[in-house]
Amino acid sequence: MKVAKSLQHKIINQTDIFNATLDIYNDALAYVIEVINKEFNDTERLTTKSIVPAVEKLIHATKSNPLPKYKEFNERFYKFPSYFRRSAIASAFGKVKSFRSNYQNWEKEQKYALSEGKKFRKQPPRLQAEHKEFPVFYRGNMFNRTSDTTAQIKVFHQNDWVWTDIECKGQNLYKRGVWEWKENNPKLIKRGKKFFLSISYEHKVTLNKTPINKQKVCAVDLGLTNSAVCSVIDAKGTVLGRTFINQPKEKDRMQTLTNKLRKAQRASGRIQAPNFWRQINGYQQHIVRHTSHEIIKFAAKHGCDVIVFEYLGRMKTSKGFYGARKLRFKLHGWRKTGIQNKVEEMAHCLGMRISRVNPLNTSALAFDGSGKVERNPKKDLATFSTGKVYHADLSASYNIGARCFIRAFQKSISETKWLSLQAKVPDLAIRTSQTLSSFISLHHALELPQEA
Repeated sequence: MKVAKSLQHKIINQTDIFNATLDIYNDALAYVIEVINKEFNDTERLTTKSIVPAVEKLIHATKSNPLPKYKEFNERFYKFPSYFRRSAIASAFGKVKSFRSNYQNWEKEQKYALSEGKKFRKQPPRLQAEHKEFPVFYRGNMFNRTSDTTAQIKVFHQNDWVWTDIECKGQNLYKRGVWEWKENNPKLIKRGKKFFLSISYEHKVTLNKTPINKQKVCAVDLGLTNSAVCSVIDAKGTVLGRTFINQPKEKDRMQTLTNKLRKAQRASGRIQAPNFWRQINGYQQHIVRHTSHEIIKFAAKHGCDVIVFEYLGRMKTSKGFYGARKLRFKLHGWRKTGIQNKVEEMAHCLGMRISRVNPLNTSALAFDGSGKVERNPKKDLATFSTGKVYHADLSASYNIGARCFIRAFQKSISETKWLSLQAKVPDLAIRTSQTLSSFISLHHALELPQEA
């Protein structure tokens, strides 16, 4: 499979010279959006490959097309680069197509609401022509690299398109993991008052195909108290390693900011408070990145083949008990999907696979097969029916890894043999009751080779 990673190279010798380029590109984009919306009624049957020459024939004068319908395009955007023009057409086509699709959905919603006798107050979508999009500088026509930190790009300066030399801050490609990867065309982006060349790197990786009986999995239990609790389990049910990942300082600061935001909203009503949200989002992004890097580092250290998560896509809204409102607020700021997506991207770059299992009862059942557990008020410790006290999230991570192995072994054997194994290990019949103890019993039932 192909994986991609983008790095941002900061331009250190030029600043304001690029503003005119971004402005004229977005002006051309707005012009083309209006042309496509006016000239093409049916965009569903068109593709990007077919729309580009059709629109160029309408706006661009050539030797074979001396009188285009919209000849003012060449007058207004004199000597506009051909790659920029085609890029703007493709981008405008996508925006117009998206607008029309959203408008059709709005009409269906309106029709359904009126047929049911309900009031429909939702405003229709509008075509937005003004955008702040960043152009791609295609190699050879708009971009030429002269060294690792210097290059030439064509920009709009003093009413003409000229080549200008730029110098970028160096990046350690080996440290960033893109050494010997294919370098794609850069995109000029602006952040605040600074400009960067965002370059994506592509590489073809082969995910590992380790046999099941030789695999090691890194089971991850994401939570609110600890950001992640990880454990490494082999194909015999042996726990080889465990770690706890948390960011207590960042969470405490984020909670302080949230309380200040609540206080401000109680005093002034619903306010935007951009400074509060900027800091809160910054802490949340830090938690996502730090947790993801620590999970990958732990899995790589133990040579894991698969990283296993719980499937947390559809969670029920907590209500009907004391503390439900506070729990809903915590769940609202829980970036579980962001962590899983980030880990998936990083794991694929290293050839690791990602798996997800059913989350029901992973924390409610003891890993040793003793049944339901009782959680303390802080929800971090669990008391087994045998009286044993264990960390609840660590026990859940054992069950997560065990369910991944049980599912893999079930797929590798026949249904007849699996039914006979269920007779020996009854817990295998119900997927939501499987624990680490169930997997160890399955291992003995299969009569796998024992350790020397």
